[in-house]
Amino acid sequence: MDHPLSYNGALVLQCITRGHRYGFEMMRVTGLPSGTVYPLLRRLEHTALVSSRWEEVDPVEEGRPQRRVYDVTEEGREALVTALERFAEHRRLFDHPIPGPAY
Repeated sequence: MDHPLSYNGALVLQCITRGHRYGFEMMRVTGLPSGTVYPLLRRLEHTALVSSRWEEVDPVEEGRPQRRVYDVTEEGREALVTALERFAEHRRLFDHPIPGPAY
């Protein structure tokens, strides 16, 4: 992958791997707005980190619109592992800050 995942990108990928595979579920779980989640899903799909398909239900029978189902690809899983390692290192930096000058 050319660019590392952003925090929100990793959050959405992690969300999908935990079974929250619809955009609205991702918004509910992460607290991210639709204006962040849906463009991010399009970018992740464009870079082959996720794939999507329309769910196989009859919207009339279900009484709601059809939803897109998102899955993390193998490349997406690898990118997520790398991002989680990077974020763990970030966490260690914040857990053990370097002492600065005393003011």
